[in-house]
Amino acid sequence: MKKHNLVAAEAFGTFALVFAGCGAIIVNDLYGGSLGHLGVSLVFGLIVMTMIYSVGNISGAHLNPAVTLGFFFAGRLEARRVVPYVIAQIFGAITAALILRYLFIEHVTLGATFPSTDLPRAFILEVVISFTLIFVILNVSTGHQEKGIMAGAAIGGVVAMAALIAGPVTGASMNPARSIGPAIVTLNFQSLWLYLLAPVLGAYLANPACRLIQGDECCPGEQALTRT
Repeated sequence: MKKHNLVAAEAFGTFALVFAGCGAIIVNDLYGGSLGHLGVSLVFGLIVMTMIYSVGNISGAHLNPAVTLGFFFAGRLEARRVVPYVIAQIFGAITAALILRYLFIEHVTLGATFPSTDLPRAFILEVVISFTLIFVILNVSTGHQEKGIMAGAAIGGVVAMAALIAGPVTGASMNPARSIGPAIVTLNFQSLWLYLLAPVLGAYLANPACRLIQGDECCPGEQALTRT
C-alpha cells in the first residue's frame, strides 16, 4: 500500500491557504471592498479549518513553518521532518502567489504583509498572535497532528480572531510562508524579517506556556514523538 505523502500534503495545504487568504485580500481591494475586513478574516480562518480537516490526518496540516518549529520545540516532531516541511510550505506559498499574479496582474502587493505601525509594536503584536495560535495548536493537537472533531474549528477560529484584531496593523501573518510567497513574487521584501522572526519567537514561547498548563503531556520529548 502506498504511503501517505506528507510533503505534498503540506505543499498543497499551504498553497490553498495563500491562494484563498491572499486572494480574498486582492478581491476585496479590487472589487470595492466586497468582502470587508470581517470577510477576509473569515476566509483565512475557514481555509485553515478546511485544510486541517482535509490533510490533518496525513501531515498534521501545519501549513506554517512556525507551527512546524513549534511542534519541534515541543519534542513532538523529529528534526529530520522540519526542513522538508518548511520547504514544502514555502513552495506551496510561492506557487499560490504566482497564480494570483497571473490572475490579478493589476494588484501590486498580492496581499503581502506590511506593518502600519512602528516596527517594535508590530513585532510584539506578531509575537503575541503567533504565540496564541501555536499555544492553541499544541493544546488541541495529538502529537504533531492537528486533527480531531474540534481541532480544525478551534485553530481556524484563532486565525480568524487574530486576523480581525491584527490584520489592519500587521497583516496578521503568524506564518513565514504566507508572507514569503507574495514577497518573492512581487519582489517586495520590506519588513519581511519581522514576519520571519516574530512567528518563530511566538512558537518558541508557546512551548513553556503549554508545559505550564499541561505538564509533560504537552511536550513529551523525543521518546513520545509521533512517527508517521
